[in-house]
Order: sequence, then C-alpha cells, then structure tokens
Amino acid sequence: MSTSAITADARVQDVEITDDALIVLLRDGRKVSAPLSWFPRLKNASAEQRGAWETSAAGHGIHWPKIDEDLSVEGLLRGQPAPQ
Repeated sequence: MSTSAITADARVQDVEITDDALIVLLRDGRKVSAPLSWFPRLKNASAEQRGAWETSAAGHGIHWPKIDEDLSVEGLLRGQPAPQ
C-alpha cells in the first residue's frame, strides 16, 4: 500500500471580498474566511480598491496598495482581526 504525503502550502492563491466576508484561497486548497467587519479599511474601501491586491512576504501576506492595508495568512489562520 502506498501513501502520498499532503504538503501544506499556506501561501495566497486568490482573494475574494463579499459584502460580508474576506475569503482567502490558499495554494494547498484551504479557504480562510473572516468577517469583513474585522477589517475596517477593507470594509470602507471601494470595489476598485478592494480588487487591487497583491501578495507580499513571498505569498504569506496580502497587500492592498490603494488603501495601505496589509494582512498576514498567519493572522487569518489564527482568527486575528486587524488592529484598530
């Protein structure tokens, strides 16, 4: 019997923002979701500003240059809201 190891890869693949949630798809297939109310800058941003994201920290973070917001995958996995 052979088994194959599953490798966790907690780097950002895609980001979706709905009216209520921030949803981050990781490269290993996991989806991390958090209430948008945890991230006031994102909640108050326009659709254009929200859509202009890029990865940072070698894929372990997300940066929105138009609103100067940065979030880490580690913080999202811990369920940590943005600092107020």
